[in-house]
Amino acid sequence: MKKKNKKKKRPARFFRFIISVFILGVLLIAGFAAFYLVYPDVSKIRKQNPGKTSFMEYRENEYRAKGRKIKIQHNWVPLSSISPYLMKAVLIAEDDKFWKHHGFDKEAIQKAFEKNLESGKFKLGGSTISQQLTKNLYLTPAKNPVRKLKEAIITWRLEKTLSKRRILELYLNVVEWGDGIFGAEAAARRHFGKPAAALTAEEAAKLAAALPNPRRYRVDGTSQYVERRAKVIYSIMAKRGIVVPEYEEVVAGPPEETAVPKPATNETENLQPAKETPVSDQQDPK
Repeated sequence: MKKKNKKKKRPARFFRFIISVFILGVLLIAGFAAFYLVYPDVSKIRKQNPGKTSFMEYRENEYRAKGRKIKIQHNWVPLSSISPYLMKAVLIAEDDKFWKHHGFDKEAIQKAFEKNLESGKFKLGGSTISQQLTKNLYLTPAKNPVRKLKEAIITWRLEKTLSKRRILELYLNVVEWGDGIFGAEAAARRHFGKPAAALTAEEAAKLAAALPNPRRYRVDGTSQYVERRAKVIYSIMAKRGIVVPEYEEVVAGPPEETAVPKPATNETENLQPAKETPVSDQQDPK
């Protein structure tokens, strides 16, 4: 009889152990989620511009560990000082549904999940601009489920706290655009020798094309991937009326010599020149 009782007690103990582990796991996840529901304080960046981000610090430590003397280049500018072409190009390249979703693109996440299953690796995340901003501000480039959970919670809070316009402004000012280069202003000056406000549609398309891996893909014409992808982005911009190619050529071309007007005759002196209608090469921001 004693042997039978021992056999009955073993499964019961194992079952209680499994239940205990499950409850402990649930409590840990709940505590983890609760912590990131209040930390960091995202309300601070509603009006206050962030300084050095977590991602910048991560890169600095990485450079230091490898003995590379690279300084962070970062110049904050308001959204009004960034070319509308760059805004549109980045949205097309990185998050075409930015104005519609609430921080997460379900379709992109599903496609990424399917590709991860096929490859057997946790590589693609289908991240939106809001998710990328969270990673840049508060996290690291690590790709693991725990980091993605942190990202999801903080992204949800960012979308609840900030306007879409502010999220885009923050993103364009902190996103990585090469070794030690962060933000649109630093990228424009480094790659094209001009402020972000003066970027042309083609230059904007090249910068946007490099974003999947800005330390690998170069915008100096040596990367075939960037050149091909930039052409696709530019063509989409043209189709949507964001840029009119013919107008771009006129603006970018050398100034023509102005013909000396002939003296007015009796037949033409009363004719007034037709008023020119300005050509709009940009869409109003959404």
